[in-house]
Amino acid sequence: MSTTNGTVDSSRVQTAPTNEPRNSPETTPKSKGNISWYKVLLFILILTGLVAFVFIRRSHAQANLVKLTQQMATPKVLTVHPEAEAAEVHLTLPGTVQAYTHAAIYSRVDGYVKDWLVDIGAHVKKGQLLAEIETPETDQQLKQTLATVVLARANVGLAQVTAKRFDDLAGTSAVSKQEVDSANSDLEAKQATLAADQATADRLQQIEGFKEIYAPFDGVITQRLVDIGFLVNSGAGTKAQELFEMEQTNVLRVYIDIPEAYSHLAMSGEKATIQLASSPNQKVEGTLVRTAEAINPTSQTILTEVDIPNADGKLYPGGYAQISFDFKDSNPTLVVPGNSLIFRAQGPQLGLVDPKTNLVHLQDIKVGRDLGNRIEVVDGLKATDQVIVNPSDSLSEGAKVQTQLQPIVSHTSF
Repeated sequence: MSTTNGTVDSSRVQTAPTNEPRNSPETTPKSKGNISWYKVLLFILILTGLVAFVFIRRSHAQANLVKLTQQMATPKVLTVHPEAEAAEVHLTLPGTVQAYTHAAIYSRVDGYVKDWLVDIGAHVKKGQLLAEIETPETDQQLKQTLATVVLARANVGLAQVTAKRFDDLAGTSAVSKQEVDSANSDLEAKQATLAADQATADRLQQIEGFKEIYAPFDGVITQRLVDIGFLVNSGAGTKAQELFEMEQTNVLRVYIDIPEAYSHLAMSGEKATIQLASSPNQKVEGTLVRTAEAINPTSQTILTEVDIPNADGKLYPGGYAQISFDFKDSNPTLVVPGNSLIFRAQGPQLGLVDPKTNLVHLQDIKVGRDLGNRIEVVDGLKATDQVIVNPSDSLSEGAKVQTQLQPIVSHTSF
């Protein structure tokens, strides 16, 4: 407050209050100490975390290293499940079409061809005359034999009369017992001579009947190997002596060698589709009518016959054909990749893996068909087994492996 003389009374002056905090000498050092402890604690926590992180990371790395080492020590294999063969088996095999009946016709008499009445391509009926043979020598032999028969018959008649006379005089002093027996024996000898001469005459008469050549069945003439004046010999089995060849073509046959692995499917009544080389755009149906019911040990096949109806005669025998079967297999076998087989002294084996323990078991098997990239297994394998593909030579029983399962190779057509 001012005075009269313009001076201020210092005793009355009051200091205005301010917002600045007052640092008391008692509180300032304590606050700085708390902050330092916080920093030390934070540092310790961070350091501990870093140590724990490094320790955990090293432990994790060590575990991974152990696991990786174990994995590297355990071989890894590729496995597949066996696959069942298709229930329908399509099989195509080659064959040669043959006539249902084929006959090579020869002459049964010696002589010359007098005339031939049919040529190649002629359709003939059973019993139809094909050719005539001239047999001058046989004709003369027959005449001579017939004359011999007449003479033998006359001798028999005389011997009968003589024997009867001696028989009537037997028991009297006119003839002896020896003369009676001799007369009867002479009769028997002449009767035997007559029978022999008659048999010779009958044989020559039968041969005379072969002077005319007849068709043995309905068919077509496929070859004519003679001409007028051709010399023929009876019973000669050479091509030069053959007169005709004929075939029955209303039904054709095809013989097919089916592999042994399919022999159980080849049953009578099975249908087949035949494609002929002479008619590539035409397919005909046939029926499997019979099999040999025996395996050929040389070719390991079974011979089967397929009959083809050919009433219109449009199909020709002798041509090449492809025969296709669609068999139904009620019990299909299992197949595995071909590179899964193990060949050792014990025989063919497969490496199987137990999915629970991943341990290897070497399984003895019986191999069926070789399908190229796949092999049939007919015994020793189940559909649920895991088969090792491309096993190593060092694979052993009880070895532990890692598996990678993948589907088997798909089917291929035959």
